[in-house]
Amino acid sequence: MNIPADLKYSKEHEWIKGSVEKDATVTIGITDYAQSSLGDIVYVQLPKVGEKVSEGKVCGEVESTKSVSEIYSPVSGTVTEINSELEKKPEALNQDPYGSGWIAKIKLESTPNSLLDANGYQGLIA
Repeated sequence: MNIPADLKYSKEHEWIKGSVEKDATVTIGITDYAQSSLGDIVYVQLPKVGEKVSEGKVCGEVESTKSVSEIYSPVSGTVTEINSELEKKPEALNQDPYGSGWIAKIKLESTPNSLLDANGYQGLIA
């Protein structure tokens, strides 16, 4: 299982890239573990640019050949950009969850308090 050391993780299997200080903008996505558990992803419902999201609350949805799963925002803030390529190529979440499969960029309204480092996340899924 690929768990990059430079990212932070949520207990709901989302990753965060970037500084987690207030007013910073971070990139979020789902982890390799999450995409592997879902199977072949066929549809992604993304949050909307300008939408306010809250840490631990639903901000999107992923549909696979196995099931439909909600995406929980790992941070609180405002969506500044979405990966609209996922609407045409949702399989990017399977192929490159930490690269071309990113979901959204969010400007933080506060520093998140429940993120895990790579070791903590590894312990969660072990």
